[in-house]
Amino acid sequence: MDRPPLPPFTQETAAQKARMAEDAWNSRDPARVSMAYTQDSRWRNRSEFIQGREAIKAFLVRKWARELDYRLIKEVWAWHENRIAVRFAYEWHDDSGQWFRSYGNENWEFDPHGLMRIRIASINDAPISETERRYHWAAGRRPDDHPSLSELGF
Repeated sequence: MDRPPLPPFTQETAAQKARMAEDAWNSRDPARVSMAYTQDSRWRNRSEFIQGREAIKAFLVRKWARELDYRLIKEVWAWHENRIAVRFAYEWHDDSGQWFRSYGNENWEFDPHGLMRIRIASINDAPISETERRYHWAAGRRPDDHPSLSELGF
């Protein structure tokens, strides 16, 4: 199964791939998100090491049960052949109502069919007040006219 755009990536197709990933993650649908990864995809997410599409789904179920009202923006940092590096920031709150902005970087490697086979994520969380939030769109896809990470100064 091909999942375009396919490598080797250009600036345009790398940005398209990053936006597709952002849109999928903003859906908060573990099954939808997991389909972008190979069956045996390997992840490092913070201090967790995850392998396989089913483990990815289980991880995402746990993540979004804890990270409520999740909103994410991704931006391409660099690309080359079958690899893309992105930076991201997302906002969420825990079950006590404390808001956070989580900042990070991801390194992605894709197979020839456009499925991600490796994802390495480094993430830091910063508590924020509700008045410091910058992501106020309705759940789901970020509106096209919403500022990017660079425009927000993140």
